[in-house]
Amino acid sequence: MVTAEELIEKLGLKPHKEGGYFAEAWRAPERLAAKALPRRYPGARSLSTAIYYLITPGSFSRLHRLRSDELFHFYLGDPVEFLLLSPDKKGSTVIIGPDVMAGQRPLLVVRRGTWQGARLLPGGKFALLGTTMAPGFEYDDFEKADPAALARKYPAFRRLIKELGS
Repeated sequence: MVTAEELIEKLGLKPHKEGGYFAEAWRAPERLAAKALPRRYPGARSLSTAIYYLITPGSFSRLHRLRSDELFHFYLGDPVEFLLLSPDKKGSTVIIGPDVMAGQRPLLVVRRGTWQGARLLPGGKFALLGTTMAPGFEYDDFEKADPAALARKYPAFRRLIKELGS
């Protein structure tokens, strides 16, 4: 079986500021003008972007939120647990992975403005995911979470917020 280290090398993955490893796989050459986008976008954007994203036992996706919906695609490896904290103060956990019959999903849509964080399930070696966004991702779309503030707003998820907020 392939290893995380082999995937990092083969796909040219680099450490991601939110945690894990990534490489941009595609960026649409066409751009949308800022005036064609909702006001939440401060400037022009590519029509769409796609990345590879790898999580290992020593890494996880730190809590953050984005201006656009983000679609996660499960490609390879072990299941991943997502913590999702919506703007309406509701929270949930979702597992994406290969075992659809056990309730795992191969695709997850994270709605814009939702705080999200993810980690491998215990015992997992790695998970290779992909994400797609439209309009395309720009770094100013990324907002890092304040774990203490989120724990006050979503007390039922305090433990996971602490684990994914550091």
